[in-house]
Amino acid sequence: MTLPLAQVMGQQAAPASAPASATSTARPPANAPYRDASLPVDARVADLLARMTLEEKVGQIITLWDSKAEVQDADTTWNPAKASRKYPDGLGQIARPSDRSGPSSPRTNKLRSIPESVDYVNAVQTWATKNTRLGIPVLFHEEALHGLAARDATSFPQSIAMASTWDPDLIRDVNSVIAREVRARGVPFVLSPVVDVARDPRWGRIEETFGEDPYLVSEMGVAAVEGLQGKGGPGPLPPGKVFATLKHMTGHGQPESGTNVGPAPIAERTLREDFFPPFEAVVKRTGIEAVMASYNEIDGVPSHVNKWLLGDVLRGEWGFEGAVVSDYYAIDDLVKLHKIAVDLPDAARQALAAGVDSDLPNGAAYTTLVDSVRAGKVKEADIDAAVTRMLRIKFLAGLFENPFATMKATAVTNDAEAIALARRTADKSLVLLKNDGVLPLALPTAGAAARPTIAVIGPNAAVARLGGYYGIPPKTVSPLDGIKALVGDKATIVYNEGVKITENDDWWADEVKLADPAANRQRIAAAVEAARGADHILLFIGDTEQTSREGWADSHLGDRSDIDIVGEQEELLDALKALGKPVIVVLVNGRPPSYPGVVAKADAILETWYGGEQQGHAIADALFGRSNPGGKLPVTVARNVGQLPFFYNHKPTARRGYLFDDKAPLFPFGYGLSYTKFTIGAPRLSAPSIAAGQPVTVTVDVANSGARAGDEVVQVYVRDSISSVTRPVKELKGFRRVTLKPGETKAVAIILPPAAFQMWNGAMKRVIEPGDFEIMVGPNSAEVQSVKLVVTP
Repeated sequence: MTLPLAQVMGQQAAPASAPASATSTARPPANAPYRDASLPVDARVADLLARMTLEEKVGQIITLWDSKAEVQDADTTWNPAKASRKYPDGLGQIARPSDRSGPSSPRTNKLRSIPESVDYVNAVQTWATKNTRLGIPVLFHEEALHGLAARDATSFPQSIAMASTWDPDLIRDVNSVIAREVRARGVPFVLSPVVDVARDPRWGRIEETFGEDPYLVSEMGVAAVEGLQGKGGPGPLPPGKVFATLKHMTGHGQPESGTNVGPAPIAERTLREDFFPPFEAVVKRTGIEAVMASYNEIDGVPSHVNKWLLGDVLRGEWGFEGAVVSDYYAIDDLVKLHKIAVDLPDAARQALAAGVDSDLPNGAAYTTLVDSVRAGKVKEADIDAAVTRMLRIKFLAGLFENPFATMKATAVTNDAEAIALARRTADKSLVLLKNDGVLPLALPTAGAAARPTIAVIGPNAAVARLGGYYGIPPKTVSPLDGIKALVGDKATIVYNEGVKITENDDWWADEVKLADPAANRQRIAAAVEAARGADHILLFIGDTEQTSREGWADSHLGDRSDIDIVGEQEELLDALKALGKPVIVVLVNGRPPSYPGVVAKADAILETWYGGEQQGHAIADALFGRSNPGGKLPVTVARNVGQLPFFYNHKPTARRGYLFDDKAPLFPFGYGLSYTKFTIGAPRLSAPSIAAGQPVTVTVDVANSGARAGDEVVQVYVRDSISSVTRPVKELKGFRRVTLKPGETKAVAIILPPAAFQMWNGAMKRVIEPGDFEIMVGPNSAEVQSVKLVVTP
């Protein structure tokens, strides 16, 4: 059982407040209460904390990553003697045991194999439990945004692609497999999911998010956490599960000028209406044990020292009792970037006072806290609170009973189930943006009189782009691989790169250099000759992992001032289009496809995002009609950078228009076509009027009048007709993805709970204001039918 943290802190206040010098430094007996698994977790935490010296406490809130070499042998195996000299009082966390030496590219720093990772974790835990006074195991964490970012793990589609499925059950399944693969290596803690609401495509990290809508991000975030941790509230970690970290709190997804780490000039009402909801939903609906603060500042206060954000809102209003961890180097950045701390000790004091419990990834700031306590600048009780939360995670993870990796990790990693799920997720994430009747292509048949020729052209055709925070799966399937595997010898496949986008595509590399235009024009000429005799041209263009990524330093940029396609890719399209043949554009990218020239010229456009290790098979299946694209955009696609920020749930006074330009988006939020035709009927309500605080059910008939089976996503939007403060023109409040056979009709019922009608009033209170509401239903945010609902007091 667990108790409220405030109660636990009250119980342990007396022993914890004793001076560190009064704590016994003898080894505790084998039957010490904290070793007794039959006791409540919080009682065990309190007993252990009372036995700890100040140095041992601070050791639990620091991390090792950059300086792994100091505690390893030359072959990167763990050296217990070096570790004891470096960390005589124990160590709280180790970041990314899958890598050998901290931050560097897997291309230059070979990642550990599965057996090597398991051996490393077990060696560390043997040291921690046998060679330190209290025997406190180490908490390992890994990155697992769309698969464990490690060698031989399954790589699923990037988050923005998973959001395009509009299928929370699928996202729950994906994260369940991720959890299994992570936990099998002895790691019980991951730094995912990202539930930032992203409203600026210039920001390179938009690919890591579930999109622009608070409700969609909330549902996907809850599903991801349930997949990682299991369903239910706070409690012991089930077998095969890992604790998740909710990140980044908050405002990170709409930084000033679209630049990573930039200020988030966001008013409190906007925070509460648009950026807080996913965090609140996960905190209140799941057993989330960790939240990561964001790099940015809000109204002059960086998130890592924001007592209102982390204290009043997160812990106070929402009742969060888990740990708040820093983003990597973010406490150091209070000195280097934000300029609100004079040195690391000052930064550590401010972050701790705001409620940040653990310093990632190297603990440089928090190692100074021992001296700060001795000097009377920090209360030991504040350190006790942080240590309590971090120890609680270790106890709940079962590390004191079994800290070792015991599962057969190779057997449960990238197995047939995981590979099939990666393919199915990629399949369901595909979004058909345009089709002038050229898709699906007819799958050639064996023995036909003439074999068709298919030209597969483009810089993203022969590579499986995985996106940021990627792992190294045992095998990837490029689009070219997938097409060849499906078509076989029934067609002639002609491949040409067409252009290069960047000189290299290493996400970790600091310098990003666009390919030489003159060399690209020579490549274009060669591509045209290769495609001249083709019946169909499949053009794979978009991004590399360098043209849209996390910009984590001045020397490692990833944001853009332009959202159009880079380099000579549109020139390649123009040259191929001049051949007079159908050109099908397949987008492989991490940011929304704001390519108006491409949209105007292509005969069909399929958005595939970064589709994971099995993307090639999924793309081929869709192009040749073996599957039917049913994904929907989780973002609004702007026409140009001048429209930004551009999101569908805007206020009534926005989007008036521009001189000499179109005010409409290139593609609206929720948009996606199909190879079949769906009809969504007029919405029906379970009651024309409800009292405030009651739910209402919205029902629509969805019919497939085409010749193919397919998926449609029914989307329900709400508009408060008259309100005391301005409200968005529409807000997503419900959705469901349904599969229909040809000629089939289904009645789809979606319940709108009372929360769907809530708002923050002028006094910043969450209320339901009685009056008329417009309930809108459609296949996307732009094409809706509506019905009036009256809400009475």
